[in-house]
Amino acid sequence: MNGTGCPPGSGKVFLNAAHTIATISFSQYEASAGPGIPISMNRKNCQVTLGVHVPSGFTFTIVDVDYRGYYKLDKGVKGSHSAIYYFQGQVVQGESGTTINGPVAGANYVYRDEFNLTPTVYSPCGEDSILNLNSQVIVDNSGNSTGFGYFNDDSVDATITQSLNFAWLTCP
Repeated sequence: MNGTGCPPGSGKVFLNAAHTIATISFSQYEASAGPGIPISMNRKNCQVTLGVHVPSGFTFTIVDVDYRGYYKLDKGVKGSHSAIYYFQGQVVQGESGTTINGPVAGANYVYRDEFNLTPTVYSPCGEDSILNLNSQVIVDNSGNSTGFGYFNDDSVDATITQSLNFAWLTCP
């Protein structure tokens, strides 16, 4: 893990027993904007790199990714989230993003990137692979220079989590 939203020691990766869900939790992945807040706080990013053992005769893909956290946006303030998913050495990438316009008085969120039955990113067949997830959150108050906004850690468990759901497939 590396980035302004996930400095060393601020994130953890958990894999379920069936190897179908990886959950990544963060303690410092937050962006904010407003009077007196340094511009460096407006955008935070995180590059997560996962080594994956792929058994002979199999490939896998990302089915969907869930993001959870908390945000608050004044009128005229926007918050956005975007992500790129790819296997190292592969040209094809999966991309997604969303923008939320204030006002939002404060709310927990769950945002899902879904690739349905036509995912675009597959691991190489039968080869160990490196899966990369590069995401960012941005808070933009250019529409209201006196407005505040932030994407912050979840208020319940003090983490923003990303859950990656995998599908294992036999190679053609």
